[in-house]
Amino acid sequence: MNELQELLAALLKPAALTELALLLASLALAWLITWQLARAQASNQQRPLSVLFGRHVVDGVLFPVLALLLAMGARKLLIHWGVHLALFKLAIPVLVSLMAIRFTVRVLTVAMPNSAWVRLVERFVSWVAWLGSIVWITGLWPDLLKELEGNAWKIGGKPVSLLDILQGGLAATVVLVLALWISAAIEARMMRSDSIDLSMRKIAVSLTRAALLFIGMLVALSAAGIDLTALGVLGGALGVGIGFGLQKLAANYVSGFVILAERSLRIGDMVKVDGFEGRISDIKTRYTVIRALNGREAIVPNETLITTRVENSSLADPQVLLNTVVQVAYDCDVEQVMKRLAQAVAGVARVLATPEPVVQLSNFAADGLELTVSFWISDPQNGQGGVRSDANLAVLKALREMGVEIPYPQRVLHGLSAPAPTQPAQ
Repeated sequence: MNELQELLAALLKPAALTELALLLASLALAWLITWQLARAQASNQQRPLSVLFGRHVVDGVLFPVLALLLAMGARKLLIHWGVHLALFKLAIPVLVSLMAIRFTVRVLTVAMPNSAWVRLVERFVSWVAWLGSIVWITGLWPDLLKELEGNAWKIGGKPVSLLDILQGGLAATVVLVLALWISAAIEARMMRSDSIDLSMRKIAVSLTRAALLFIGMLVALSAAGIDLTALGVLGGALGVGIGFGLQKLAANYVSGFVILAERSLRIGDMVKVDGFEGRISDIKTRYTVIRALNGREAIVPNETLITTRVENSSLADPQVLLNTVVQVAYDCDVEQVMKRLAQAVAGVARVLATPEPVVQLSNFAADGLELTVSFWISDPQNGQGGVRSDANLAVLKALREMGVEIPYPQRVLHGLSAPAPTQPAQ
């Protein structure tokens, strides 16, 4: 409490105004540098890294880092001048806490943008960081460290204090967050590259993230003081678990890498699996997302795509053949009608000119001649109902212009005359 009273008394001295001026200048300079760097990246038509700049420049990692460095430089300058510090004793811990919060939250947001527990992690890190700043400012930090070190237990014959656990957890968190940041940066760079196929980029990103997280986990466990030789037993237990209870999960992960490597199914392909037809919107390591044209989405395990029959309309050639059927009257010039219908369908926007539409006399129906109009499209992911409707409208318009009748169902009734009544015998 004496240190806190001295700090409050120092804040009321005139020297505190000098500290305030230097602190405001450090914050303003840090904001200016961050803003200029973000503007320079935007002018180069590059997407700014959200970890560094955030959404509003000041809510990224770069601003508190620069502010902390400039504040520490100003602090050394004041010490050189012989000024008794007061305000900077408050500012330095606050900036350190802000940097830790921004770094952790931004990395998790970039690495796992759709995760629901990122907000919970942000609140936990914020509470820990701000409580640490308060303990540091009030001068209770040495007493807290001594108290944490005094609470120890024996784990495996080795004494482990609460301070060791906290330090190991902090080191593990920093290492894992750094691994996530590096993997997110590599993923963003790979996904922006157009020289590599999208499926190959996905598999490279998945392998890179898995490798970095594995290495980060090993370094984090080592930093936490955990003997890595003990992982041999854990690895054996994990292998048994995969062999019995997790074999389906492991099979889905392996199947995901096989699909991405073989490129038998690619993002954007039109497929039909178990009666569900749609476009592949994403391929994860465990499952594949198929989005139907009506907006419904199916999550299909990757093992299913390997072991069952899958219809892929876009594997070798994205062109798809569509058909529509119409009947015309028997007394029309069917050859001229067939030629005119082919020309009409060829004028539809999404119908390909090569191969050209074809009209065939497919059946002699009860009410008229049945004509099958066949045409090709190259963008099945945009739906088939619209182009089929446009083709039907073109066929209907052409028949009306030619005066050709689309026959209605007809039935012929034959009346039988009643037999003459027989005369009774006389």
